[in-house]
Amino acid sequence: MELILVRMCALLLIVFTGLVRGLDISTSGETFVEKASGQSAMLECRFNVAPGDSGPLDIEWTLLASDNQKEDKVVILYAGDRSYEDYYPPMKGRVHFNAADPKTGDASINLTGLKSTDSGTYLCKVKKAPGIGSRKMQLSVMVRPSKPRCYTEGSTEEGKDFSLRCTSSEGTNPMKYIWDRTTETKILPASAMMDSDQGILRVKNASTSVTGTYRCTAKNRVGTEECFLQVKVTAPVNTANIIAGTITAILLILIILAIILFCCYRSHQRKKYEKEICNEIREDVPPPKSRVSTARSFTVGSQRSSLGSMSPSNLHEYALKPQYDKIPTADEYERPSSHNPLPPPSGARMAGPNLSRMGAIPVMVPAQNRDGSIV
Repeated sequence: MELILVRMCALLLIVFTGLVRGLDISTSGETFVEKASGQSAMLECRFNVAPGDSGPLDIEWTLLASDNQKEDKVVILYAGDRSYEDYYPPMKGRVHFNAADPKTGDASINLTGLKSTDSGTYLCKVKKAPGIGSRKMQLSVMVRPSKPRCYTEGSTEEGKDFSLRCTSSEGTNPMKYIWDRTTETKILPASAMMDSDQGILRVKNASTSVTGTYRCTAKNRVGTEECFLQVKVTAPVNTANIIAGTITAILLILIILAIILFCCYRSHQRKKYEKEICNEIREDVPPPKSRVSTARSFTVGSQRSSLGSMSPSNLHEYALKPQYDKIPTADEYERPSSHNPLPPPSGARMAGPNLSRMGAIPVMVPAQNRDGSIV
């Protein structure tokens, strides 16, 4: 009898507690979800309704602002027996209720095509008056590493120090970079030191044994990517020969420039000298032949007209002029000066017949200037 009374009291207590508590969120799984970008994630939120919860069902998912200065963003909404899935523009078409009818007690949502901007804290709030329940979920969308870039830093000559570097432009931290060797012994050189956080492999006092192919693997919790680098350690360069060759090349260039400048100077001087000679020749050039010939023809013509009008009485003026066109004979050179005929007195006039008997020959002498040119 006492056992029956205890059971009845427990049952009444359960009923009474349910009436007081009302709506209850039944999901008790993980509250943190980590996914890679491009993947899908489900945020769980299941609930139970108490017999006293008789009001309309309202479900609201909100992305809480990380900064108190910003407002919370409603992502998806269920009210008045209708779902509003395109409520938040950045997630339009990517967020949906997991159940076709949330009234069945499933307010979970699915997010597709995740982006890094989708990361944050989400709040699921279920309301069916007078009952109210809520649950928070943390979503972290990680970006997998992009293909890293491998390169060397420093001289890869024998005996020198250099580094192998590896970096990815994209990827959510924490990121790790692991270097390994893919050729020969596949073991890193003994003098090499690796920094997996910065992606650096430092090689000290390099030798030819360091030559080979190296691989860098960039990874985080959601993915991995890798790149390869061929390393070749060479013999040290003879800097003395390089310096000597450089100096020789510079001297040759200077000599060539000097020769070019000298040739240009000589060419300039030659042109200047030829120009001066041309100017001197032009200063000594006689008057144009056309004018001289014209003046000469005019003078000769006038002299001829004068001779045509001469009479024997006035030929004595021409006979007194020196006979330039008569060649002296040998007897005349040998004849003493006393035998030479004396010229007539300056004031005497001789007749034409007398001049002819004396052997005078009329000669026409063109008029000349002082400088010897014919007028």
